[in-house]
Amino acid sequence: MSNLTPQNNPADDPLADLFTSERNAAGDQPVPLSRREARQRREAAEAASTPPEPVDEDAASDTAEPAPAGSRSVDATSVDAPSTAASSGDSSVGEPAASATPLSGPTSRAPESDDSESSASRARTMTIPAFEDLLAEDDTANDSGPQPIHRGRRRALAGGEPPKRRRGRRGLIALIVSIVVVGGLVACAAVVWTSYEPQIRKVLGWEEPNDYEGAGSGEAVVMVNEGDIGEDIATSLHDAGVTKSFDAFYDLLLAQPTQPEFFPGAYKLKLKMSAKSALAALTDEANRMEDTFVIPEGTAEQDALPSIAEGTGIPLEELQAAAADVASFGLPAEATSLEGFLFPATYSLPDGGDAHAVLQTLVNRSFQALDDAGVKPEDRWKTIVLASLIQKEAGLRDDYYKVSRVFLNRLDPAQWESGLLQSDATVAYGTGNTHRVSTTDAERADASNPYNTYVHPGMVVRPISNPGDLAIDAALHPADGPWLYFVTWNLDSGETIFSTTQEEHEAAVDKWLSWMDEHPEYQ
Repeated sequence: MSNLTPQNNPADDPLADLFTSERNAAGDQPVPLSRREARQRREAAEAASTPPEPVDEDAASDTAEPAPAGSRSVDATSVDAPSTAASSGDSSVGEPAASATPLSGPTSRAPESDDSESSASRARTMTIPAFEDLLAEDDTANDSGPQPIHRGRRRALAGGEPPKRRRGRRGLIALIVSIVVVGGLVACAAVVWTSYEPQIRKVLGWEEPNDYEGAGSGEAVVMVNEGDIGEDIATSLHDAGVTKSFDAFYDLLLAQPTQPEFFPGAYKLKLKMSAKSALAALTDEANRMEDTFVIPEGTAEQDALPSIAEGTGIPLEELQAAAADVASFGLPAEATSLEGFLFPATYSLPDGGDAHAVLQTLVNRSFQALDDAGVKPEDRWKTIVLASLIQKEAGLRDDYYKVSRVFLNRLDPAQWESGLLQSDATVAYGTGNTHRVSTTDAERADASNPYNTYVHPGMVVRPISNPGDLAIDAALHPADGPWLYFVTWNLDSGETIFSTTQEEHEAAVDKWLSWMDEHPEYQ
């Protein structure tokens, strides 16, 4: 009989070790074995469960026959290596090779013919595969040796939490670099747009239409003075809000086959008219107003007197003579002319008044505006001086209060040590060029000009224009802010850039100079 009787007690069965993996120290979770370890363990268990059969060496030597060529002799103490089912991943311990020549004599193994004995034999030689082998791939897939299972996979097989992927630092660095690059590009684009907006709009075709459409609405009065040319009228229409831009009307005049004829006087027009509609209205005598004249805000005295003469019919010489008698108008003691006190407005006066009476009407209107703003008589002079400067330098409504703050900050030694206002409008006024605010290097260096605030510190010595209600209010209620510079870069729209540092201001000046190059009519 063979000693390979089945082991019915699992506790005594050495193959039972294959059914139970090693336990870790922390609990009952099995520690998976590698494929090679599992195979070696099965072979060892199989060898231990099959003790060698006693063999009579003498009888065996007498009766044994040599094995035929090509067959393999099997030692009674050895068994074949187990085979692996690649298709299913199952492993089993194989039977001895069927090609071996059977041994004769009492020690030879009898052929297995009985079904029960055959089943028992299969039970002795078959084992249940280990848990690890059910998941492992065929060893034959890689002849170089067993492949270790990834640590994360072993944790998952053992029932633990899935491994968490750690975020690498390379992704964070790439994100930071991307943010820096994009931020730099945005900053560069902002600088380029601020400095070259007009040119960019022109190249890309993004320019807004420079003309209104239709006959307009509301009401506006425009003065045409004796000797005015097309440029003067185009400027007056734009300043009064009749046309959208200087170019809209001036280009239309240049396109006319014959030059239209304009007569001096006040004309009743509308706001936001197309250039074509404005031209038609100015050449229609029905729109000319009798005994009416207009003083626009910021107009200097030398430009206001001709408008008064056109509207009233009073000779300009008489008006100039009357204005020279400054003391007769009740102005502050510091005044040397009517500058600053000819209040800008539209006037319709009865026929028959003399020059002094007409001028006194404008002065009284100025006093009324100061009183309404809460200015005491003793403060009229300093209020009008600052307001006249604001009126000449500011563009848009909200900018009036910022411009006021800039000049006041420059008068503060703690913020602006030199005390120089450096206003081009004051320099231009001192040269007699009251229609422009740009100046030359020589003009800004001319110390003989008492209005030159590039040379003389402190507030300008006298008013440089006739301010309206808005400028007076801005002089009294400046905005809060640290600004020390400003430049009106678009003289058509009045857009102004306010800056705190010299570098910011220089960029704004470059933008203004570029605009001026494209609009020679302002030179």
